[in-house]
This record gives sequence, structure tokens and C-alpha cells, in this order.
Amino acid sequence: EAIKAASGGRDLGLTIASLGAAGEPGFWLKTPLVSKPGKGRVVYAGSGKEVQVDLIPIEGPKTAGSRMSLAALRLIDAPLAGLAEVRVFALE
Repeated sequence: EAIKAASGGRDLGLTIASLGAAGEPGFWLKTPLVSKPGKGRVVYAGSGKEVQVDLIPIEGPKTAGSRMSLAALRLIDAPLAGLAEVRVFALE
């Protein structure tokens, strides 16, 4: 049974996020944790902040890394030039 987060959503797990295409606007996370597009939220423990994002599937094992939009990384105060471990939730 999936764990329900305090702010809602189905816990998809942790992923290591890096900066995606900096010129691509919006709030999104391209991740192998999903198999179809949907709405979600990402929590960065380093700052305690979260952001709602569009979840976009990419190929790869679920343990592979993810790519996050510049706008989303900025909002959660994650490092832009490094890697951030984030928890991903699917909003249904």
C-alpha cells in the first residue's frame, strides 16, 4: 500500500534530480518514477520546501535520476549546479 503524504498524494519514492533544459518553461519533473504524464509534487528535505509539478515519464530504471525545471528547483531552494534528492508524490 502506498504511503499517503501529509499534504496528499501517493508516495512514488526518492529520486536524484538535476537541472533539466533551462530554457524549457514551467514546473515539471521528468522522471522514470512514472509511466504516464500526471500532476504531482516534489519535496526537498534540504530546505523543507515543496512544489507542485507536471510529472513527465522518461525511459530508464526507477533508480535512474530525474531532471527538474529551473523554476521548480529555484522554488524549493535546491542546488542549480548540483544534485538534489527529492521525494516525489503523484496527485490523483
